[in-house]
This record gives sequence, C-alpha cells and structure tokens, in this order.
Amino acid sequence: MVFDRRLIRLRRDRAARTIADHGFLFDAAAERLADRLSDMRRAFAVAAEIGSRAGALARALVGTDRVATLIQTDMSVAGLVGLAGPRVALDEEALPFAPASLDAILSSLALHEVNDLPGALAQMRRALKPDGLLLVSLLGGETLAELRAAVAEAEAATVGGASPRVAPFADAAALGGLLQRAGFALPVVDTDVITVAYTEPLRLLADLKGMGAGNALAMRRRAPMRRATLAAIAEALARRCADPSGRIITRFEIVTLTAWAPAASQPKARPCGSATVPLGRALGTEE
Repeated sequence: MVFDRRLIRLRRDRAARTIADHGFLFDAAAERLADRLSDMRRAFAVAAEIGSRAGALARALVGTDRVATLIQTDMSVAGLVGLAGPRVALDEEALPFAPASLDAILSSLALHEVNDLPGALAQMRRALKPDGLLLVSLLGGETLAELRAAVAEAEAATVGGASPRVAPFADAAALGGLLQRAGFALPVVDTDVITVAYTEPLRLLADLKGMGAGNALAMRRRAPMRRATLAAIAEALARRCADPSGRIITRFEIVTLTAWAPAASQPKARPCGSATVPLGRALGTEE
C-alpha cells in the first residue's frame, strides 16, 4: 500500500474549492489529450473519464466532436458537483463498468496515485469493447525531480534525515510493459515535459496543495513540517533551480499511454520467415 487512498479523496474534496486557481497542470494535460483525440479519424459513442478533477478534460473536448457521451468519474463527490452530464463517484482501483460496455476510456493525471496500476489497467481492458480506445496520461519519473532533491536536502539538515514526501512515479518503459501485461494491443507510450517557472519557491508548494497533490504516501511522516524545514526547502530550490532572472524552474513529465482492446480487425505482425524482401536491401546495406 504505497498511497493512502482515503487521504487522497479528502485532499481532492478540499481541492475542489481551490483547483480553479491552481489547476494549470490539469488544464495543460487535458488539452494535450484532447488534441490527440482530435487527431484520430473515428468518434466514440460512450467514453468514461477516470479521475475528472473538476472537469478539465470535458472542457478541453468541447468542439472536438470525438466523444458523444462522456461519463465523468472521480473519487471526490465534491469535485463532481456542478459538472454537466453523467457522473459516477468511484475509486480508480475498483471500476464498476460492465465488461465490453465502453468505446473509450480516458484519464488525465489520475492513475499515478493508484496502488495497483496493473490491476486498474486490467479492469479498463475488460470494460472496453473490442477495438475500444485507452488514452490516459499520468505523471512520469522526472516529475518534480528538483523538489524531491530540495526536500531531501532540507530534511537532512533540519530533522536529521529525509522522510517519504514525494510519490514515486513510473517510467515510460515500465508503463509500456504494463499495457501488454493488461492485455492491450498496439500500445504506444510517449512523454512530454511541462516546464514551469515560479517567482517565489513557496508558490510551487502552494500550487501543489491547491490542486490536491500533497503528500499522500502511506509511510509519510505524520508530524507537521517545521518552519525551519520549509525555509530550508525554499533556500535549496532557489539555489538548485533558479534561472538567471531568479525564477524557480521545475518540471512535470507527462507520460501518455495509447492502446486498444484487441480485435480481429486490427493489424497484426506477419509470421516469422514470411518476408519476401531481404532486410539488407530494404536498409540499403549488405547482409
């Protein structure tokens, strides 16, 4: 149990009141997913969004004509209040959808906080119709590397050792393997980095709190952070991450997964030995 799921739900409930002022990351990730969906040559009758976070993806999809009915879901009932269309309160680790009931499953920056990501992907695979689309994004391993280093340095100096503060993130290669393990076909994994500049170090921490992205590790230190530690984090960020103008630069790595539920109509690799043109000729080299 890496994550405290109850605490995640409570933080999303609180963030429902503040995410409008701090949710730039969810807006940017949702726009990227909407662009990818717009590039596809087909539309989807019924899609479920796992982890709606106050409707950023639904807003980004307006005008794209790719999803006829979007079912928005989230752990936080407070986050779903006020959204239009069908909504379902659920835990991403226990999806209620019937087998082969959805044409597409979308998710924007929600799945990196589940304890059993392989299990969640397998549930999504079962819920998709044949040739149904999985299109999700989640935070990758380079996310907040600067903050993680600054926190470790500050806690070593002020409380005698670092505690679990920043969630572990999966890398792209591992996520590709999880898609295959869950039974998806034609998996594609790619990454994008969003770079953010802050005029003050503590603005970064305020944004993370405002979007509900605080420390939710099950093994977290339960004592409140000391003021001396907070000041040391700000100093370390300013020293490690400042650009020539003094702004604090940090990065969020967005990993996007695209895959399809298996179907007989999908392209398949030819059997070994069926090629009619030598590889050397195709590459213009000697075999």
